[in-house]
Amino acid sequence: MSEERLRRVRDRVRPFPDFPVPGVLFRDISPLLKDPAAFRALIDLLEDHLRVSFPQIDFIAGLDSRGFLIGPPLAQRLGIGFVPIRKKGKLPGPTESVSYALEYGKAELEIQSDAVEPGQKVVIVDDLLATGASVSRRYHVCSL
Repeated sequence: MSEERLRRVRDRVRPFPDFPVPGVLFRDISPLLKDPAAFRALIDLLEDHLRVSFPQIDFIAGLDSRGFLIGPPLAQRLGIGFVPIRKKGKLPGPTESVSYALEYGKAELEIQSDAVEPGQKVVIVDDLLATGASVSRRYHVCSL
C-alpha cells in the first residue's frame, strides 16, 4: 500500500527544468495540491514515517511558504502544534534568524523567539529538497 501511495504522490509532482534560473530543476507541487487523494496519500506517508522514526515530537515547523501547505495538516494528524518559519521581516515580535545560500542567491529565514522552548522536539517540513541549501544540513527535514 505504501508503494501505491508513493507512486500517487510522485506522479503529481512535475519538473520544470531551468526554473527559476538555468541549472535548477523546480519541482511543482500544484498538481499534488489539486488532487485530494494524492495530497491525502502524502500526509499519510509523512505521518507514518514520523510516527515510526520520531515518536516524541512537540511541533511541526514549516518553511515559508510551501511548508505551510504540508505542515499544518500533518501536525493536525499527529495531534501537535504547528510553528511557521518565515522569510525575514514577516513575523511580529522578537525573532531568531538564519541566512543561507541558494544556488541562485541568498535567503534568510526567521522564527519567533518564543516559538519553541529548549529541549522541545521539532520536525521541520519543507516541500522538497532540491539542493539541501535551506536547513537540511542542520536539521531533519521531511520532504517529498
